[in-house]
Amino acid sequence: MPIKNPKELFGLLLTNVRQSAQRETAIFQELSKLVHDTEIKEALDARIFLSEKNTSILDECFRLIGQEPMKVTGRIHDVLVDELRKELGEIQSPIARHLFILAKAQQLIHFRMGEFITLIAAANMTGDYGVSVLLESCLADKVAFVERARHLVKHVFESKAAGKLAA
Repeated sequence: MPIKNPKELFGLLLTNVRQSAQRETAIFQELSKLVHDTEIKEALDARIFLSEKNTSILDECFRLIGQEPMKVTGRIHDVLVDELRKELGEIQSPIARHLFILAKAQQLIHFRMGEFITLIAAANMTGDYGVSVLLESCLADKVAFVERARHLVKHVFESKAAGKLAA
């Protein structure tokens, strides 16, 4: 589909982010099932809740701009998920699996943060300031998750170090 103006580009970017939000929910649901650490599981489950909320917010953005999501492929996402599953299947240590899951979750969220930053700029460029506010709220919860995941990684390492000291 040829993009003729900034408004159409904004619709395409918004579509990509919405599709990513839906897929993100599925990835985090899958990862949550693989985690046995309660704190990490709670963080992933909270991320699932927020991802679902973000999808609703993105639907509201479409309503505000008077557009519908477009058809897009999302092949990059599929490749990332396939690689994640393959690499995760090779990790046997529970602690290493938890760290890997946290690392990949952060990587995925940082990717999404970049999309939201660009989308917010596009919303501002097209004068959709109410949409910008909604998108900023989605970005903020991603930043909060990254911070929480950083603390969880630190906690996993501290727990491992405490176990070595006790032994």
